[in-house]
Amino acid sequence: MTTKRRALVIGGSMSGLLAAIMLSRRGWDVEVFERVEKELAGRGAGIVAQAELMARIKALGLETRDLGVVMSTRKILDQSGHVAVTFECPQVLTAWERVYRVLRDAFPAEHYHRGEDLKAFEQSERGIIAHLGDGRAIHGDVLIGADGLRSTVRQQCLPDIAPLYAGYVAWRSLLPERAIPPAIHAELFMTMTFCLPPGEQCLGYPVAGANNELREGQRRYNVVWYRPADETTELPQLLTDRDGITHSISIPPPLIRSEHINAMRAAAERLLAPQFRAIVRLIEEPILQPIYDLESPRLAFGRVAIIGDAAFVARPHVAAGVSKAADDAAALAEALDTEDVEAALRRFETQRLPENKKIIERARHLGAYLQATQTAEERARSARHSIPQAVLAETAVLDFLRA
Repeated sequence: MTTKRRALVIGGSMSGLLAAIMLSRRGWDVEVFERVEKELAGRGAGIVAQAELMARIKALGLETRDLGVVMSTRKILDQSGHVAVTFECPQVLTAWERVYRVLRDAFPAEHYHRGEDLKAFEQSERGIIAHLGDGRAIHGDVLIGADGLRSTVRQQCLPDIAPLYAGYVAWRSLLPERAIPPAIHAELFMTMTFCLPPGEQCLGYPVAGANNELREGQRRYNVVWYRPADETTELPQLLTDRDGITHSISIPPPLIRSEHINAMRAAAERLLAPQFRAIVRLIEEPILQPIYDLESPRLAFGRVAIIGDAAFVARPHVAAGVSKAADDAAALAEALDTEDVEAALRRFETQRLPENKKIIERARHLGAYLQATQTAEERARSARHSIPQAVLAETAVLDFLRA
């Protein structure tokens, strides 16, 4: 190739950074545009660092040692707090920001532009033009939509595709390790622990601490409680803030109405094992996360591609989000080794559509029993995937992709 080609990446989170780094290593000139003005590293979700993700990061020459907390055992507590089932499953558990920091530091800061939102784009046989919110027009050879669930790129390419509410929400929080009482810490902290009230699921596991700390006492405990919530009655109430404003998709934690938090706490006292009741009492400002599916029928649109959560969002039970983003980015970078951008993106789409659909379907199976309403097919899924042994063996495990 006689001239250096230019990639415009819209979205500077995991999938955007992975694509940007991989393309840069292959000789592309890459510019990343992130709509959020502040650094993203403050986000606090816990994630499973799947082996596939670790391999992708290592292949980029980046450090994978001490990426997270190594854990080997899973268990389920019954409502009385006794261990009902155990299962051995070695994994690395970390925080979103720990992996993000590794990737962010590996990409040149001068090519990462914060506070830059995409308004529209246009393309021709010669290239693509991205129109930014500040009025600038940026030229490139390919545009990559890595801008997440609310993707502007996807909206322009697939205006009729929208997130589909799954029928349940997650209450979640990250707690400092040192805040957990010693007796509870000894029982819960170094395992992935589940509690399974009827039609619900609560789980917790250790992750990296603030500022990516992995030292004992400086880590955090990631707790998530999935609860059914009817789309027409309960969900609008949960997303209505203290001023009576109903939010779409999600609600900022400080705006969640106190009666909903109090109801969640009261339910914990009725339904959860004593160890998790103690954990819930420690949560000062919970996060409320409605669970959505998103499935795009296409990934390539001429010189435009969508990847990561801009294209597919799977329910969290598979724990494939970041690994899926890494695989999308790798397939895209490899396809773009040829000069014909449009043909390369079509090959990328052909490769990644089936894999992404498989992840979406698996996540729906695992989460079917949590839904507020179920079809006959979903009730059948529940019977197969909601028993305690299946929850332990299937949650956050990607063996089904290798089968």
